[in-house]
Amino acid sequence: MGSPFKYSGIAIRLSVDFPVQRGMESGFTDGDCYEKKFNPRIYLETYYLSPLGEVLEKTFMPFVLTNLVKTFSSDTELVSFREKWTEKEKKLRDSIKQVLKCDVHQTNPLDPVELEPVDCLMTSLCLEAACKDKAAYCAALRNVTSLLKPDGVLILISDLNESYYIVDELKFSSLKFDQAFLESAIKEAGYEIDGFEICVASDHIKSLVDCEATIFLVAHKCKNA
Repeated sequence: MGSPFKYSGIAIRLSVDFPVQRGMESGFTDGDCYEKKFNPRIYLETYYLSPLGEVLEKTFMPFVLTNLVKTFSSDTELVSFREKWTEKEKKLRDSIKQVLKCDVHQTNPLDPVELEPVDCLMTSLCLEAACKDKAAYCAALRNVTSLLKPDGVLILISDLNESYYIVDELKFSSLKFDQAFLESAIKEAGYEIDGFEICVASDHIKSLVDCEATIFLVAHKCKNA
């Protein structure tokens, strides 16, 4: 990704999910089905705490965390023993100022809350689950971009060429797109791409998800966007 991007300031992390109906018979459906069918605890246990989740701990998680360290500081040492995990947890919890609902399909995704534009916006495995087609994805990307200051930084973590993932034996849709589409959408939303890294998906995880790779992308919002 080139030289690390050093960052300090106010940030928003987007987290929304809109999976599909049972078995994906009719493709993408709205958030009502997600509220009825998606079990976040089973998702956590499946992808991060199970024997299969150990694969993510050796591939996906180190990939994401290493790139976050590179993005936010010049120190690329991922593990630090200077602080205990309990101290790290407290520091993280204390830094969270507010948790808000987010609908990326609204021009103000945080409506009715109005916030000043922020310095950094991060979305991880999010927009592709919330959008039924590429037009909706581009519109959602423009909507969340409105939350960011000019020259503000977007950190986007996404799976490439993924059409579904499985939680509790139910398939949930994911908008399938390749790297070329993603880069085009980012630029059309008013960003300049600073760099990206790609991690090829492990064969072990493909029993639950059909993605080809994960991309970690950093971009900054152009001043005239």
